[in-house]
Amino acid sequence: MSGKPEVVIHADESCLGNQFKGQARPGGAGGLVEFWQGEAWARRDYWICEGSTTNNRMAIRSAIEGLRLLKRPCALLFVSDSQYLVKGMTEWVPGWKARGWKRKGGPPENLELWKALDREAARHTLRWQWVRGHAGHPRNEYANHLATRAAKEQTHSGGLVESGFVDWLEKERE
Repeated sequence: MSGKPEVVIHADESCLGNQFKGQARPGGAGGLVEFWQGEAWARRDYWICEGSTTNNRMAIRSAIEGLRLLKRPCALLFVSDSQYLVKGMTEWVPGWKARGWKRKGGPPENLELWKALDREAARHTLRWQWVRGHAGHPRNEYANHLATRAAKEQTHSGGLVESGFVDWLEKERE
């Protein structure tokens, strides 16, 4: 036990219109933040958007935003269905950093985002976990709901807000 607050973030990303060339591809990212408060789990949501982006960019941004919103260093489990994000942080980033942020084929894609995420991650004791997307994992499905809505509506939460997870889950079960 590190003495740090324990937090779980379930995050997902969305990019609409990836199949279209020459058009804006609105994107969103969202997350469900869970932490133990007193005698119960507390939950908060966040979401962000970009006017034209990629799934990979939004996956990294889902993590940057989630980590940035935590006010102090935490013992953190970050759960995502993005292998790009999870492998990036557990396998690729350490090697890129050791080689001066380079890879065999040149600089990594989304380099500035990877660097920003690495800076945010350094504040926390962090574990990364991959889950299969769209496989009925309720928290991942909820994060997908937040991300897709942010992409469609092009909205931001403006920080952590009271979570709608319990109400959403109840409606999904009906």
